[in-house]
Order: sequence, then structure tokens, then C-alpha cells
Amino acid sequence: MKHTLLLAGGGTALALSAALLLQSPVTEAQANPRPLSELALGAPIVEAQLPETLSPQAQMGQRAFDAVCAACHGSNGTGRAGMGPPLVHRIYEPGHHADAAFFLAVTQGVRAHHWPFGNMPPQAGLTRADVGNIVTYVRELQRANGIE
Repeated sequence: MKHTLLLAGGGTALALSAALLLQSPVTEAQANPRPLSELALGAPIVEAQLPETLSPQAQMGQRAFDAVCAACHGSNGTGRAGMGPPLVHRIYEPGHHADAAFFLAVTQGVRAHHWPFGNMPPQAGLTRADVGNIVTYVRELQRANGIE
């Protein structure tokens, strides 16, 4: 009986998560980006709406992002064809890539698994506070684009 309840509860949670994912109001360009093969090297992969304002922590994160991350992940996290994936994308929503994933990516690098860009090396020169600010910036960008 307990196993049946656990399975039913797990199934319900999975169904609710899927429903929320499918209902996220993302832009058409994010939901259906052009194929990477059609984009010029370095071109943005998705479009991103910018928040009206950024929190002070996100403003610091934007500066750090622009200095270290934008070369591959694009201005405002839109990705760059042939270089790095967009972070303003459903794949990186908090339910799939928690904040801890960003900290691990910076300190340990990432083995390619969602995109055909190759592995991401660890990033030197960022403090834990820098990465926390970057995560805040990315999450505010995501929320402005219906990714929560």
C-alpha cells in the first residue's frame, strides 16, 4: 500500500512538473530557435527580453557575466552559435539546472550534454560571490523571459 502511494505521489509530481514546464510563457524565438547550422558563427542563438530593472546583485552579476561569460554564452545569455549555449533557455531553468549547477560549472567545468559546443572548461578568476551574482543576473533574465 505504501509503495502504491509513493508511486502515485511521484507520478502526480512528475505530471505537475511537466504541465508547468509546458505552460511556461517563453517567446517564440526561445521555443523554436533557428537551427544552429543556419546561424553565422557567433550569432545569438535566442532572443531575450531584458528586465525593466535589475537588482543591485544582478547588476554586479551582469558586469561579471559580461567580463567572463558573454564571450561564449552571448550578451544577456542569448548564446553564440558555434561558441556556447544560451542560458536564457528552458534547459537552464531552476528546476532542471539548479543554482548549484552554475557554481559547479565555473569551478569544475561541464562535459557537453545538451548542446554540440564541446566541453566547458573551468573558469578562473571568479569568486563564489561573483558566481552568486552571475546566477542572480541569469535568473532575473530568465524570469523576464518566462523561464522560472
